[in-house]
Amino acid sequence: MQARRFMDGIKNAVFTDKSIRLLGKNQYTSNVESGSTRTELKHWVELFFGGFS
Repeated sequence: MQARRFMDGIKNAVFTDKSIRLLGKNQYTSNVESGSTRTELKHWVELFFGGFS
């Protein structure tokens, strides 16, 4: 169930020249649902990809 809600919030990854440069800084880009908040997205990313210090 949590995986489904995560996938509903984040649509897809974005791959542009700028986003590829940001990968080198461990910064990732994606398209998200317009109703998603920054706090919700941070929670789901930390849950699925590990916590950040």
